Formats: sequence, structure tokens, C-alpha cells
Amino acid sequence: MTRLLTPLLLVLLLIAPAHAERLVSQMSNESIEITSSFDGERMSFFGMIAPDAGSEQKFVTGPFHVVIVVLGPTQDRVAREKTHNFGIWFNTDQVGFDNFPSYLHVLSSSRLNDISDVTTLTANGILPESYTLAASTGDWWKSAIFSRELVRLMTEEGLFGVQENGVNFLSDNFYSARLTLPSNAPPGPYIALTYVFQNGDIIARKSEGFSVRKIGFERFVAMAAVQSPLLYGLVCVILALFTGWLGGAIFRR
Repeated sequence: MTRLLTPLLLVLLLIAPAHAERLVSQMSNESIEITSSFDGERMSFFGMIAPDAGSEQKFVTGPFHVVIVVLGPTQDRVAREKTHNFGIWFNTDQVGFDNFPSYLHVLSSSRLNDISDVTTLTANGILPESYTLAASTGDWWKSAIFSRELVRLMTEEGLFGVQENGVNFLSDNFYSARLTLPSNAPPGPYIALTYVFQNGDIIARKSEGFSVRKIGFERFVAMAAVQSPLLYGLVCVILALFTGWLGGAIFRR
């Protein structure tokens, strides 16, 4: 009898509907415009964890954890070490990092260490240190020191941050979060990656994009500096000379 029940139980487990969840999310801004008076922008993220489409589940059961990672434009960045020799500061060593985000902020519903293990968090780019692994040096000790300092400097500039308990659950499966982009947020394409965790595993995820762009005179100046750097430099020199002459003429009177 036991021999007959074991295969039967296996068959029932295989044909039983899988419990799957999907994430329905939305954010408040799809485009942020930078003007001369731009002093930051507040964004809202909210969503709901629901049964997957076609699932026989009528509701999902938690508890869940949500982590939102907001990434700015990536670029190749170099971290340099300066030393003071004979009264002069010199760049004595450096390490390059490929595809390093210019902005990174992590919002989570609890402490990251309580949500999942370091390996899972690192593999999915949730920890800031995840983006310092692609260093240009094979010296792992040197890479670790420079990466730690680079993350610290970016954090001091307000471009990196981890806000644990930054995601609030309004019900068992509905969450919301708020993030204020700083005034020095780099322009370009951004992406918000949302992860839903349960028992340390990722059970649902979603990515949404938005843009930060300059408009008006700020956009003209930024494009001129990139597309016509020589002309841009000449105009800046002429304006500086004219401003200096005008200031001198006014104060002489």
C-alpha cells in the first residue's frame, strides 16, 4: 500500500498548481526636468503583490519583503589616492571601475541582512559594493580598499544611499515608498528595480525606467559643452573677461 501511495503523491505534487506571485507596481514620475531652480524631486513608488496571471490562487500569503534599487546612468569611474609629498598633493595610485552607477539608492522594508543573504543581495546588485567588483586591478586587497572609499565618497555627495525601512507595507500585500532625488542628480536614463522577497528568496521582480533631463538654458549649455567644446570654451573666456572688465568699471565709479 505504501509503495502505491508514494508514486501517487509524486504525481499529485507535479500536477498541483504552482504558487506564483506577480508584482503590480507604479511610480509617480516618468520624467524629471532640471531647471535653474531645481533643488531636488520627490518620487513615490507603490505596488501590490498579487497571484500570477492564470493562477488558481485567489490571494497571496506573506509575509513579504520589498527592496527597491534606483540606479542612475552608468559610467567608467576612476578612484585615485592622493598623498602629500614635499608640500604638494600627488595622485600616487588609482583603480578604475567599469559601468559604475552615477547614482544608487536602495529602499527596503527591513534590514537587508534580515531579508536575504549577502550572496543573493550581491548577485542582484542590491548592495552598493556589488558595483565595485568589476575593478581594473587584479589586486583584490587594493580593489577592496578603493571600492570602500569610492562608495563612501559617493555617499557623502548624496549620490549613494541605503534606506532600510524605507518601504512601508500598508497591508499584507500593498506597499509604498518615497525617495527624494538630490539637486545634484546626474541627468540621463534611470531605472527602478523592485524585488519581492519571501523566506530569503526572490519570488517576483519588476523594472521601470524614468529620465532626468535638463531643459531650457541649462540644456543648451550642457549640449554646447559636449557638442562644441572649443566654441563653448571661447565663449566662457570672453564672458569672464567681459564680466571682469564690467565689474572693474562699475567699482571705479
